[in-house]
Amino acid sequence: MGEDSLHGYRGRLREALEGAGASIGDILKVESNGKEYEDSLMPRLESADDWHLVLKLRTGYNVGVTYDTGTRITRMGQAEKPDFRPPPLPETRKGLPRVSIISTGGTIASRVDYVTGGVHAAISSRDLLSIVPELADIAAVDADILYSTFSENIDAEHWSGIALNVAEKINDGAQGVVITHGTDTMGYSSAALSFALRNLPVPVIFVGSQRSSDRPSSDAATNLVGVVTTAAYAPFAEVVLGMHETTSDTSIVFHRGTKARKLHTSARYAFQSVNAEPLARFVDGAVEMLAKEYRRRGEGELELMNGFERKVAVLKFHPGFDPSAIDWHVDDGYRGLVLEGTGLGHVSTGLYGSVERAVKEGVAVCMSAQCIWGRLNMDVYVTGRELQEFGVVPLGDMLTETALVKLKWALFNSDDTEGALELMKRNIAGEYSDRILYTGRFG
Repeated sequence: MGEDSLHGYRGRLREALEGAGASIGDILKVESNGKEYEDSLMPRLESADDWHLVLKLRTGYNVGVTYDTGTRITRMGQAEKPDFRPPPLPETRKGLPRVSIISTGGTIASRVDYVTGGVHAAISSRDLLSIVPELADIAAVDADILYSTFSENIDAEHWSGIALNVAEKINDGAQGVVITHGTDTMGYSSAALSFALRNLPVPVIFVGSQRSSDRPSSDAATNLVGVVTTAAYAPFAEVVLGMHETTSDTSIVFHRGTKARKLHTSARYAFQSVNAEPLARFVDGAVEMLAKEYRRRGEGELELMNGFERKVAVLKFHPGFDPSAIDWHVDDGYRGLVLEGTGLGHVSTGLYGSVERAVKEGVAVCMSAQCIWGRLNMDVYVTGRELQEFGVVPLGDMLTETALVKLKWALFNSDDTEGALELMKRNIAGEYSDRILYTGRFG
């Protein structure tokens, strides 16, 4: 038997299953401890032991059955394999604006496998179109799958590929682009495309969901309707991230790609704009602009700058931080470091020697804040002033995620470290806020 045919099983139990000619999905009769079960064999998601097998009961529940030398396993037949078949694509009305959907994976492009109970990146953006037929009344949607990966696996290489694909769609006439993406690192990717796509003529909108699209509580369909409508008709032309504004389905809010952070692990309103107001909102079937200043649709000609330096890292300062961590990155050839400091932009004086050495050896060293709200001010206390004297560049209210992405972009698109640091000081894509908004309990 191949490894996949008995996924998760090992040891004596695997040998017994192989001896019975069994594989995942087969109907087995299992006699153990005076009880008899006749149900389909499921994969083992756990691998901590080799003494129980998992069957799916006719009720839909799973049961673990203890295996020992007295257990008898008989293969009774092949179970029907579960199969996801999306409904046919709806017909699109003529004359609608064209919106391109690019799928990169994540929960919004995933489904529950009811054999294993796991979530799999298995639904393409074409499938999403077929199960959200309302989209056909909103725009002429073309849908392609670029990547099929959860967001923790997306890195700078993917950012470059997404930006290139978006540019191709826009140059081919798309009047808006939607990118489906896993939520966990969507803030990094939205920041990356904010820098990579210069002079955008149309909206580029990242969207995810907190629950897979085949669950009754999924936010995928509501999010897609809101972002596709906004991509097709909104007056702005920026990279944004669109997700639920609250727990209900009443509105989708759009955050600038450089100012959005995931602040909740599972809530529908997980993303919020930090130190800035959201750009726009989709409510009651229409787009409502919230920001007064924004890039208008149709202005300028797209310029692609989709290169990112790989040797850049974030180091989060904490009590007892070992300065050798900075030295290691310098010795390993890193070109940029973002120090996430305390308060207004501080680290221990014990790091001074390593920080000064890094700057002298040509490493771009920047400071971001560990606090969510507020901005750095490294002129208030002596520690901040001394770090600036060493050459550390404060980044105001820039999010750490955005700082990492921007430093990667700035180093790739500059001739030297000095040029990169000059880019870091400029407001390229709304990453700096002119003022810190009062946000009530969050302020």
